[in-house]
This record gives sequence, C-alpha cells and structure tokens, in this order.
Amino acid sequence: MKANIGIKQESITTVVDVLTKVLADEFVLYTKTKKAHWNVEGPDFYNKHLFFEQQYEALDEIVDAVAERIRTLGHYAPGTLKEYLALTHLTEELKGQNDSISYIKELLVDHESILIHLRENINNFASELQDAGTSDYITGLLETHEKMAWMLRAHLS
Repeated sequence: MKANIGIKQESITTVVDVLTKVLADEFVLYTKTKKAHWNVEGPDFYNKHLFFEQQYEALDEIVDAVAERIRTLGHYAPGTLKEYLALTHLTEELKGQNDSISYIKELLVDHESILIHLRENINNFASELQDAGTSDYITGLLETHEKMAWMLRAHLS
C-alpha cells in the first residue's frame, strides 16, 4: 500500500531512488569495515580490531534505519548483494594491505564519498521534493558520517 503522507507519489519515488543508493553505499561500507575488523594485522591489531568493530556496529544500525526509512515511504528496500552492487557508487574492493593505516585510508575515502552524496541531496529533499522528514533524516546521517570520518582521520595525524 502506498504511503499517503502529504508528499506526491512521484516525489516519494524520487526520494526512494536516492535512498536505495544510500542503502547500497551503507551496506558496502559496512561490509568493508567488517572485513577490516576481521583481517587487520600489525602491532596495533587489538585496538584497531575493536575500533573497526565499533564502526561496523554503527554502520549496521545505519543500514537498518535507511531500509526502514524506505519502508516508511511505502516502498520495499533492496536486500541482495547483487542489488547493492548495482546501486552503490562505492567499490567493494579494498586495495591496500591488511594494516590498519591502509584500511583507515580506504574507509575514510568511502565515508567522505558518502558525505558528499548526502550533502548533495539534503536541500533537494526539503525544497524540490517537499520531504522535510527525509531531509532531516539525511542531515542526521550526514552528521554521523562526519563523526565517523573524523574518528578515522584522527588515526592518520
């Protein structure tokens, strides 16, 4: 059943199209962060193992919340790896080595890429598509990614 929440169906469809891409990006980043957690090596293994765990747990909550936002708008969320890989603008590949600095640099690039993508859509959701709720939600998500990126960046100083 379509949501009757005061937003034109065409606008909801446009919002959901963007949110499905966001969901795919979040899931790919979650997977890459989990890989870093599993495979990090080096003298800082234990600390970075725990750090990556905190990051992927936060991303797991984000994945769930984005999917629920899509459902709130009356659409179904994609949920297969094939769908995510077709929708994401990230690469699932980690090119560096298994040391913490390589993982941190690559994950930081992905967070920053997501930040740019989110920032590009916030005003459009509110003004063009008349969906202040998703605009507000995306603003909160942006702030979460800014903090996660800062935490990653702090390891590189």
